[in-house]
Amino acid sequence: MATSSDFIEFVYDQVATATDSIRYRKMFGDYMVFSCDKPVLLVCDDTVYVKQIPDALAVFTAHGIAPDVGIPYGGARPHYILDIENTDLAIEMVQTLTRVLPMPKPKKKKSAPKSK
Repeated sequence: MATSSDFIEFVYDQVATATDSIRYRKMFGDYMVFSCDKPVLLVCDDTVYVKQIPDALAVFTAHGIAPDVGIPYGGARPHYILDIENTDLAIEMVQTLTRVLPMPKPKKKKSAPKSK
């Protein structure tokens, strides 16, 4: 089951004020939410996931939450599941991940085939 357009719009609305630059992009059949060009939320099957990193766990802990863990798609590593309806938690999570996650590495351009 893929993520519905209504759900990704709801996710966007919940975190739109977290930083100056929030956007989402359809990828691998579901969605990635970016903040300042950093991938911060993975949305698969109408569920929001965040990477299992100490800073993410600290945000959950500060809100008194023991996060559930799930696997967003076959072959993926386990991720924390984010309750996107908890706006304060979602915004703080996006702000924290934006601050601590590195920028994605630029993709290498494919070189033109050599002519003989």
